[in-house]
Amino acid sequence: MLTITSLWIPFTVIAASGQVARNAMQRSLTKPLGTWGATNIRFLFGFPFSLLFLGVVLVATGDHLGMPPSAFWPWLLLGALSQIVATGLMLLAMNDRSFVVTTAYLKTEAIQTAIFGFVFLGDHLTWLKVLAIVIATVGVVITALRPGGEKSFAELKPTILGLVAAAAFALSAVGFRGAIITVPNVSFVTAASFTLVLGLFVQTLILTIYLLWRAPKILQAILGLWKPSLFAGFMGAFSSQFWFLAFALTAAANVRTLALIEVLFAQGVAYYSFKQPIAPREIFGIALIVVGVAVLVGA
Repeated sequence: MLTITSLWIPFTVIAASGQVARNAMQRSLTKPLGTWGATNIRFLFGFPFSLLFLGVVLVATGDHLGMPPSAFWPWLLLGALSQIVATGLMLLAMNDRSFVVTTAYLKTEAIQTAIFGFVFLGDHLTWLKVLAIVIATVGVVITALRPGGEKSFAELKPTILGLVAAAAFALSAVGFRGAIITVPNVSFVTAASFTLVLGLFVQTLILTIYLLWRAPKILQAILGLWKPSLFAGFMGAFSSQFWFLAFALTAAANVRTLALIEVLFAQGVAYYSFKQPIAPREIFGIALIVVGVAVLVGA
């Protein structure tokens, strides 16, 4: 039976599935808008929906928001800016010839989140949960690698790109959790929703100013494609809402480890929709992910 503290499990599953849908829609918009234009969609068109979510939450809970404490803002900026930096590094990795290996390094995010969460927030993780994080991460790395890809592990560029991007994503998760838990005198739902609104506002402001400066025609193109962008923005805000709800209830490392089930969703889509066979290596990696997630949830 689910309790309030264990709600982070379904919240994370919903967020991961919503993220798969959002990524698919963003991918279709990358060609006409470019990578940064497609990235800005999740912020620009997601922000109005986050305001709507917050309004519904405030009506439902009766909470009253005041000015957040001074400690809130450094955490929020850490989360928002780190996510933008991580996305940029990930885009660079996509252009690297060792993309698959870099992607494998990106999956160390869960381990790095555990380290940063312990250092900066004092998030407590039992040895059993640490073991679960390591097992699931190894499973994702095995699943992500392709035959011959291990030859590139010694190369410096994919190593740096992957590990630094993973660190930035980890810092983003820790930063957003740090901001959420500083919001006083409201329910965890309100704290998460409020943090999401301000986080998306900061990210929208930064990326929109950047596009105005470097590529104003991209902003015009975004407005011209408002219909598909609106749905992509909704899915982005929807998945982020549940990420933040999960962050409000448990250590960011728990959330980011359970989020590795996104790999299972992607494999399922590839198998059932595109009839792509699953290699024995991928089956072994998926088995490790399932074991790691099962240990994490049961710990």
